[in-house]
Amino acid sequence: MGRAPVPRYPRQRVATRCRHSLGRTLDVNGIPVLTARGTGIAEAWENSLIELDRNGTVLKTQYDKADDPASKDATMIVTIEDPLAEPMIHKDFPGGLEDLQEYVMEVVEGIKNHLVRDPDDPNDTRWEYTYNERLFHYTVPGRTGPAFDQVDLIADKLARTPYTRRAQAITWKVWEDNTCYDPACLQSVWCRVTEDPDGAWRLNTNVRFRSNDAYKAAFMNMFALVQLQRLIAEKIAARTERIVRLGRYVHMADSYHIYGAYFPEFRARFLKGLERRTFEERTFRYEDVRDIMEEARPVIQEKVRRMSEA
Repeated sequence: MGRAPVPRYPRQRVATRCRHSLGRTLDVNGIPVLTARGTGIAEAWENSLIELDRNGTVLKTQYDKADDPASKDATMIVTIEDPLAEPMIHKDFPGGLEDLQEYVMEVVEGIKNHLVRDPDDPNDTRWEYTYNERLFHYTVPGRTGPAFDQVDLIADKLARTPYTRRAQAITWKVWEDNTCYDPACLQSVWCRVTEDPDGAWRLNTNVRFRSNDAYKAAFMNMFALVQLQRLIAEKIAARTERIVRLGRYVHMADSYHIYGAYFPEFRARFLKGLERRTFEERTFRYEDVRDIMEEARPVIQEKVRRMSEA
């Protein structure tokens, strides 16, 4: 495969400040730590991919086939300054609006929790986990009583003590995830409340992934977890009868990567799109497509029902 030409990036939309020439890997002692930011989800995700393509390092993965190039990889910190700012949806994430709605319902509403395997049954080959199951129904072997609703615990802690540093949810299960085939990528959700000058509260959220597919998964992860952030804010508001706005959302990934097998698609679809279209042409306003996404709910629910019968 020949060397791809260095893409021309739209400077006016790149929020990161890079001191290195395009295409050069950062000269650091190990894996580079990169940062990107944007006003909303679509801009921040786009900028994170630009920064990763510019300054990520080259690393193999456990999923590479023999003829796959190594991945582009970095530790990444993405700051979304206003999580509900429009335009929220990037047209170049690999999926459609119905896929995005389905993923939000999976993460926030738990529509696929029934597909999680029984860990005590070695013959059960269903999913290892869903994020909703780990966040809303966290179970511990040998413990009697209901599962931990960690999202509700976050809301309760912050309603009582908005400045606490202990409001977090985790997904990792040491007794399962160190040996299972497909361990959880999302590791934690951490929240803290600040107060605006007008007295309203603002919910700040950090999420951490151990591994995050930057091109194929990260946008949907960010979008769904911002909906989770909104749900937590609503829970706090209901408990306190205060206005609770969304503060910045920070998305941290220990390994933020583009698999080598995806390079042709990434270059043809994403990088070329930066040259051909304006930012407005590369994005959707969520408010403009929300009804379309909501109308897909019955189709999604029927699809999930069929999955449980397979």
